[in-house]
Amino acid sequence: MTPTGSTRCWPQVPPRRQRSPSRRWRWRTTARVLGVAIALPEPYGSELTAVRERVGDPEAHTVPTHVTLLPPTTVDHVLVPEIHDHLAAAAAKTDPFRIRLRGTGTFRPVSPVVFVALAEGIAACEMLETRVRAGVLWRPVLFPYHPHVTVAHDLPAEVLDTAMEDLAGYAATFTVDHFVVYEHLEGAWVPDREFAFGAG
Repeated sequence: MTPTGSTRCWPQVPPRRQRSPSRRWRWRTTARVLGVAIALPEPYGSELTAVRERVGDPEAHTVPTHVTLLPPTTVDHVLVPEIHDHLAAAAAKTDPFRIRLRGTGTFRPVSPVVFVALAEGIAACEMLETRVRAGVLWRPVLFPYHPHVTVAHDLPAEVLDTAMEDLAGYAATFTVDHFVVYEHLEGAWVPDREFAFGAG
């Protein structure tokens, strides 16, 4: 995943800046790569993971099915308590809202991505993304934020076509009452902490 709203997805971890040898070593030993997202509840998460696996997406079991709020962001570990405080405050200001998924879309030809589209909940996701990507977690973006659920990425065109057709009639509705911080560890995105809405 690259800057929020871009047409790439979660596994794309931003490159680290070049530093002097001593400083670079310190950065590598203290850095953490975090992302923030809305995790799809069951059974929808497993349903879409199964589709990703069926079409041969190698990231089906390393990238949880999600709606991105903050793309992979490299931070120093000493900032984690401040980040948690910031995210707790963002969650406390947010009321539960509904997401309705319906049909598919694609970012082609800009990027080889097929996704399940949001038919409801876009404005709420946009507001939440603005709250999350602020303060200690502020970062620039290259494209406008576009909430979606990726189901196929960086696969041959015919495979992307199949995924898009197979999920054209997909529909799901669920209530969002929290978001999740993920950490990139050993090639996979692992849930680190949940932040419940309206807790403040």
